[in-house]
Amino acid sequence: MDIKTKAIKGTTQEHLSIEDITHDMVILKNGHCAYILETSSVNFDLLSEREQEAMIYAYASLLNSLTFPIQIFIHSALKDVSNYLKYLHQWEMKTNQPLIKKQIAHYRQFITQVVEKNQVLTKSFYLVVPFSPLEMGVAAAKTVFSFRSLFRKNLSSQLPLPKPQLIARAKANLDPKRDHLIHALARLGLRAHQLKTPQLISLFYSIYNQEKLEVKNSPLKENETPVVLAKVNQNKAQQKENG
Repeated sequence: MDIKTKAIKGTTQEHLSIEDITHDMVILKNGHCAYILETSSVNFDLLSEREQEAMIYAYASLLNSLTFPIQIFIHSALKDVSNYLKYLHQWEMKTNQPLIKKQIAHYRQFITQVVEKNQVLTKSFYLVVPFSPLEMGVAAAKTVFSFRSLFRKNLSSQLPLPKPQLIARAKANLDPKRDHLIHALARLGLRAHQLKTPQLISLFYSIYNQEKLEVKNSPLKENETPVVLAKVNQNKAQQKENG
């Protein structure tokens, strides 16, 4: 007597509100989509009073020019300075001048002590450009895309349209919004670019795991997804190889 068994697969993705990250966009389970732009920053306190006023007026002009909602998201993450320390060590070994070699050694020691005593954080600035199925007349959840919704439980898992059709309509809606926002930010002296699929996976991995990570940015083949490697696990593997 043959007994057929069905494998039970459990994954943490079932408990996340993200349906998929593909075509350089984030898709939620209720059909909302978004592009995420990473922007450079400006140290406002270092600007002169006249420059600060010009920046404020330019920012107000940007907001007034928008005909669609955006979200501003600031993400803090642990900074891995190991490669920088290796660079300083290599620079120290290549330098033939004793005085410069001594100064580099002191500086490298200072950086090492700072890292040992304090957590080095890096801040990244993002703009989220959302798309709702309501914009094309499809009945869907009344909520809009937000980073808060990424941690919301009991989010509808029913896409309002087949995924390929939803992606096509979302891209047609989001592409001109993205272009307008990038040009508007350029007037502020800010450089912005849209995050690609591997970068989006890296971002959300760090949000959910709060640890240093590294993304394998090798070219993707069809039906492949980027491999996200946790920096901590990678270091452990290297230690085993060296040991």
